[in-house]
Amino acid sequence: MNTGRDYLDYAVKQIVNLCNTPSPSGFTKYAEEYLVNELESFGYRTIRSKKGSVSVDMGGEGNELVLVAHIDTLGAMVRTVKENGRLRLTKIGSYPESNIERENCLVHTRTGKVYSGTIFLTKASSHVFDDISGIKRNEENLEILLDEIVCSKPDVLNLGVSAGDFITFEPRTVITESGFIKSRHLDGKASVGILLALAKLVKDRTARLNRKTWLLFTTYEEVGHGGAAGIPAGVDEMLAVDMGVIGDDLQTNEYKVSICAKDTYGPYDYDITTNLISIAKNMQLDYAVDIYPRYGSDVDISLRAGYDIKHGLIGPGVYASHGYERTHLEGIKNTFKLVMGYTLSEEVNWNTSI
Repeated sequence: MNTGRDYLDYAVKQIVNLCNTPSPSGFTKYAEEYLVNELESFGYRTIRSKKGSVSVDMGGEGNELVLVAHIDTLGAMVRTVKENGRLRLTKIGSYPESNIERENCLVHTRTGKVYSGTIFLTKASSHVFDDISGIKRNEENLEILLDEIVCSKPDVLNLGVSAGDFITFEPRTVITESGFIKSRHLDGKASVGILLALAKLVKDRTARLNRKTWLLFTTYEEVGHGGAAGIPAGVDEMLAVDMGVIGDDLQTNEYKVSICAKDTYGPYDYDITTNLISIAKNMQLDYAVDIYPRYGSDVDISLRAGYDIKHGLIGPGVYASHGYERTHLEGIKNTFKLVMGYTLSEEVNWNTSI
């Protein structure tokens, strides 16, 4: 029999594996395949939409709930092969260009070849150029140097690299002895790991769900239309399990589960949010209720697409979002516990076999 800690360890293992699986919006096939293989190994039947989202009917009876998380991440694409053999990029998703300066990356060609490289300023050396700190960090002033012996545009084209090739960033995933998880792409993939752990828990112990429950893993959240399609018919509620925002006057930190009351698109459903707060209190979780000032989730997009559903949003606190991010095992645990409290018809004892 497994303990709650075993499922937390499983969630963290999945987070690490997923962070190391490249999946910028539009290039998620490897993450999709990973999810399908993992879920089908539990005995679930997976459904894949035309857009690539992966959904699973976990069972249960009654009003239908969808738990949604996104597997796509930020990334980039080759915009131009420059005459000097370097690559100009264009962003996929929203982030400041300074967040990728000096980052190692991979260029994925349409023929299947993958080349490594590094993102630099066009004027990178302080021994040559004055006032590098004053250079505006934008797409025009960044370029990729491939780790290949190339000095011209024809050299690069001969490798099979061209405009439209996807660029992924090295995740640099680290778990410290003190329990911090540091990596790119925790935005999304931390919560995907949590939902995979829930799916495993339900199958391992045939835990009873308190209603009919679906999992939905979307593939275009970072570019704004992930939750616009793929939602099963008849769904009453949709809970996004994503990430909590840290900073300024917000109360969330890396150890808490964050419950969002309002984001850029407006308030979340009153009853769902109130119920989540009540469950967190009753379970004595470390939690915070916050307003996310610059944020949109898959459930926001579902509403804008015309779905008539109640909606909510939770997630572990993630520091430095859309950069090199950090969370903590306590934040993962508190979020996992809240998801269990919201979906299962019986409370799970965390410390004993379940």
